[in-house]
Amino acid sequence: MSKNYSICVGATGFGGGVWHSPDGGENWTRIRDPFPLGSQVRAMAVYPDDPSRILAGADNGIYRSEDKGASWGKLWSPMDGVPIWSIAIDPEDTETIFVGIKPAALFRSRDDGQSWTKLSVQMAQECHIGPPMVTMLMVDPKDHRTVWAGVEVDGVYRSLDGGDTWTHVEGGVHPDIHGMAISPGEPNRVIASTPREIYATTDMGESWESVVTTDQFVLPYSRGIAVKPGDPNVIFSGVGDTAIGGAGAIQRSRDAGQTWETRPLPVEPNSNIWQFATHPADPDFVLASSLMGELYSTSDAGDSWVKVKREFTEVGAVVWVPN
Repeated sequence: MSKNYSICVGATGFGGGVWHSPDGGENWTRIRDPFPLGSQVRAMAVYPDDPSRILAGADNGIYRSEDKGASWGKLWSPMDGVPIWSIAIDPEDTETIFVGIKPAALFRSRDDGQSWTKLSVQMAQECHIGPPMVTMLMVDPKDHRTVWAGVEVDGVYRSLDGGDTWTHVEGGVHPDIHGMAISPGEPNRVIASTPREIYATTDMGESWESVVTTDQFVLPYSRGIAVKPGDPNVIFSGVGDTAIGGAGAIQRSRDAGQTWETRPLPVEPNSNIWQFATHPADPDFVLASSLMGELYSTSDAGDSWVKVKREFTEVGAVVWVPN
């Protein structure tokens, strides 16, 4: 693994909080101040215009680093004491930040986190797993007024006016949204990962097609999903045997989801591959995390993978930035 990256891992459980590596995973520091002991960090986002700046969302508020994760400060917000599950930063106006919480609701700041407004979108507050949570937020890089929210379990929401108003995308996609990604093109292709199937839409969510049913994968339970920066045909899918389970794998498609291959990992993951981290500074460098604390990396866009020596408790979020 190259040492020219800084990595931040958001963890939950006893070893929760933020862990920071300034050298590509060789050495790690647990950030204690200002995170309370046992902080549950499930969301992170890198500023599109400045990789030194990173946001982290926990069950006790939202935090920001100005030095690639080496130190952090807490922002005032109305989300204190509420579990944050997702963060998105507007790529065109990076003072605009969106935050998704559990129970499912959305907040927006238009002044870089100095003040916040709860958005007027009515999401489900109960489902068969308890309170739903906003598992994914995305701002369209080509049209920053288009914002997407994925809810587990309440489906997909879409805003066409920068978050002022929202539409619940009805039908065509399973409502248990685990992950989402945007594959840039003409038009854009929005991809949604659900427990047993991956869906895509090219008409802003008006209709969806099945990209793949995961019984075609080596393991059936789909979770994390990511598109390689700069190459919309390359898609990574993280899978496992069950939601928690004891096995995981990485699937890769190089033809926009028409065919998939299982990429060999150096050791068998101990649980579902929960998420991926990419950055346009190096499209070939990708991080993948298992739910139960393992971290894998590739420097060749998924051809080969190595396991980072350090293991964590449950991993809720992971990002990397160039040094």
